[in-house]
Amino acid sequence: MCTFADMVTLLMCFFVLLFAMSTTQQETFKELVLSLRTALGVQELPEAGTREGLMFQSTPSEEKAPEAVDELGGLVQKEVEEIVSDVKELIMYNKLAGMVKVEENESGATITIADMVLFGPGETRMSQSGLEVMAKVAKVLAQFNYPIKISGHTDNTPIHTDKFPSNWELSANRACDVVRFLISAGIKPNYLTAEGYAEFKPIAINSTESGRARNRRVEIMYERQNIAEVLSY
Repeated sequence: MCTFADMVTLLMCFFVLLFAMSTTQQETFKELVLSLRTALGVQELPEAGTREGLMFQSTPSEEKAPEAVDELGGLVQKEVEEIVSDVKELIMYNKLAGMVKVEENESGATITIADMVLFGPGETRMSQSGLEVMAKVAKVLAQFNYPIKISGHTDNTPIHTDKFPSNWELSANRACDVVRFLISAGIKPNYLTAEGYAEFKPIAINSTESGRARNRRVEIMYERQNIAEVLSY
């Protein structure tokens, strides 16, 4: 009886030990799962004992945290405001109100220059006064290393010459002339784009002379998306 009692006691201790080890491993596994969820950002992990339990889903590497996106947006906004502020100071200091205008919008910062400031009627090479104005504008633009889009616009008055069959050629050539000048002023060529829109993006009605004068313009634009791409490098 003593021998039998010793054997039963040993068996009980053995099973108690197995039960204790099994409980410890389960708790350890739960702690491991919780740690991996926190580290990898995975919301759901398979239970232990399954084939899926050997694999973990990783979060997309290209997904940016909301804080990073907000921070980048703040930097872009700051640069747009800086551009607008510097151009307004240029306009005020050189008394260019009515000829040069700058505004902040959803796309970015847009500098608008009336065509009568830069070009003669039907011309695509800047006048002497236009060169002087653009030289002052270029000094401000050179401070910002971001892509610049130059767009030429006309009114709806048709033009038919051997050199310019339509307003498309006239608006595009004017934009290109501004681009060439900015390159000579030190702006990086790979940051410049020239576009011609003819009369198809008016900002005023073409039924009045004042409206047509407003539509004849050259726009210099810093787009938010391009600024963000440069800042994110």
